[in-house]
Amino acid sequence: MTRSINIRNVKIISGEDIINARHNPPFEKLVISFLDDLSKDIRRLKDSSIYPDLITFSFWCRKSNINKLKMKYSNLKDRFGRGLVFHIAPSNVPLNFGYTFIFGLLSGNANIIKVPSKTFPQSELLIYLINRLFKKEKYQELKKTNAFLQYPQKNSITKYLSSACDVRIIWGGDSTIEKIRNFPIPVRSMDLSFADRVSVCLIDSDQLKIQNDSSLDKIIKSFFNDTFIMDQNACSSPKLILWIGKNKNVRFKNKFWEKLSDFAKNKIEMDSSIANRKYLKFCETILQLKNIIKFQSYDNFISRLSLESLPKDIDKYFGNSGFFFEYDIKNLNDINHILNPKYQTMTYFGLEKETIVSFIEKLNVNAFDRVVPLGSALEIELTWDGYDMIRSLTRQVTIY
Repeated sequence: MTRSINIRNVKIISGEDIINARHNPPFEKLVISFLDDLSKDIRRLKDSSIYPDLITFSFWCRKSNINKLKMKYSNLKDRFGRGLVFHIAPSNVPLNFGYTFIFGLLSGNANIIKVPSKTFPQSELLIYLINRLFKKEKYQELKKTNAFLQYPQKNSITKYLSSACDVRIIWGGDSTIEKIRNFPIPVRSMDLSFADRVSVCLIDSDQLKIQNDSSLDKIIKSFFNDTFIMDQNACSSPKLILWIGKNKNVRFKNKFWEKLSDFAKNKIEMDSSIANRKYLKFCETILQLKNIIKFQSYDNFISRLSLESLPKDIDKYFGNSGFFFEYDIKNLNDINHILNPKYQTMTYFGLEKETIVSFIEKLNVNAFDRVVPLGSALEIELTWDGYDMIRSLTRQVTIY
């Protein structure tokens, strides 16, 4: 008998009000076909090109990429979806709800996704295209097993959906996660929590200095993509820049930030409210933090704060919208004192991967779940924050 949940007293923006649980194998052909059609529809849409994150999403869910991700799993035999996944998406990353939906979908589950009440044009476009696909006869099974909801902070609804799910995925700040965890889930169910995280970028200044103008432009573009596409709101977007290497050439660092500022000016429009908030944060930080030896604002597109020493609690001063701290280090051990489980991603340029791996292996704290080359900070993977999403959202059935 199929288990169902009846969704009441909420705004359903896509899917059905009665959702049937699914316990299907991961990477089903129907699901891969649905995601590939979604990818094609996004790229056909005239307005999609103005949203880089939407285009990135479309390339991520195309058939060739999903099959590439599937190849990383050598043995998924006798694994099945856990049933019903309740997703609570964050409000600061427009398309996070789409990625968390795909995690649940690829792992063979039914999904209920709480979409933030705060909407973005690209999130509305994605919901529109999902709705259009749900109208097709071939995707009726998916329509009956997935729902996207919007509702204000009604504890009764979150409590009800939590009581019926097999997995609850919570994206948000630490206080949000603590609050939602107060609503019990069934004893056999599990929580996956994606809390506030911060990230850093490691650049070898010696290697950067020897790049020609063309290579430097590519590096600037990669850094821009890591930081500005999500307005530095993504946990994986670096906020602290660590310069390593013998060359501490100030002129060359200035050139890096100036070129980044010029690139940003041609790519983004700074909203006045964001600009005012950012400038206020810039001024407050200069007054509060005694370790700053140099500060500079590049027409408010970039706020650059150079540190004489690295405070243990530097992460509490981090900002967004192009707000960067920088610090010179002799070796990676110079940052040991600031590291804690809050540090998620390290992007790097000019260093051997083995050097960083050796550093991570010797850490006595769970810092850094991802180490990726510059330009890859926002690339979503099926392993996120240390969780293998396919294995976490499926159960292994032992069959003799």
